[in-house]
Amino acid sequence: MDPASSHRSPFALPLTVIVVSADSGPDLRDCVQSILASLLPLELLLIDNRSHDGIPEAIERAHAHDHRLTVIYNHHNLGFGAAVNLASKQAQGDALLILNPDCVVQKGDLERLAGLLVGKTKVGLIGAVVCDAEGRADPASWRRDPLLQRSLNSMLNRVGEKVNVEGDIPAALIEAEAVSGAVMLVPRVLFQRIGGFDEAYFLHCEDLDLCRRVRDIGYQVLLAGDIRVHHGKGSSSRHRPIFVSRHKHRGMWQWFRKHDPASEKKLVSAAVWLGIWAHFVLQVPGQLWRLLLLKLRRSMQATAPAADED
Repeated sequence: MDPASSHRSPFALPLTVIVVSADSGPDLRDCVQSILASLLPLELLLIDNRSHDGIPEAIERAHAHDHRLTVIYNHHNLGFGAAVNLASKQAQGDALLILNPDCVVQKGDLERLAGLLVGKTKVGLIGAVVCDAEGRADPASWRRDPLLQRSLNSMLNRVGEKVNVEGDIPAALIEAEAVSGAVMLVPRVLFQRIGGFDEAYFLHCEDLDLCRRVRDIGYQVLLAGDIRVHHGKGSSSRHRPIFVSRHKHRGMWQWFRKHDPASEKKLVSAAVWLGIWAHFVLQVPGQLWRLLLLKLRRSMQATAPAADED
């Protein structure tokens, strides 16, 4: 792979924002604009996993004179974690903010997030509350390790400890086992120390793995409950749901095998493998149907002007 990049900032910075795109759609423009609106000295590394929508190129042209933006083009889709790792090698910021391409930060959010690391030597990772357009918090903002018992409780809606922490998220800085991978702030030195994301995960669950490994070496994972970031929730996956779902289920299996003590029991491990992939297969018909409806809507929208003229 031979990535090409544009402008580089010649000075040290408090923050490097890393955004990975892969046919992320128009939301990517809003994400970039919200970052560059910040008054915090920063650099933005937009690393593109071979998009075909032309938006990363358009963004680079639109911000050609802004030295804070660097666009890195990959010749194939490396996966989320591998792309972040690649970008992190070029980063100059003291901290890395890993942000999804369908997230929009509000004025002051970046300054507040970066400030939370100041003077805290044992904080390894900080997340924020991700919300939908109506301001409803995504339960995945405050999570526990997806151990087998918790996952079963969540899936079957049983009484007991679940993966997502139930109840309102306190508007304070609180400790967590895991946070949403849509917004993750990590000291660059620590990210490099633990080897970045585990590239065995292509898409999904690499964030859970990172949180676990941060905690395993004695650092805290925190959630900034009073910082809320709008999240478009999968704008780059609507046109390829089966691809995304396959890697999500694969990530679940990898996390289980790597971190869950239950995986040491062969029969349990076999049952979990069968359950994960049966769940994937059962989702395929519905995903195909939704994809067909999406294509029909787009086709109707594309032909609507011609029909009006007639």
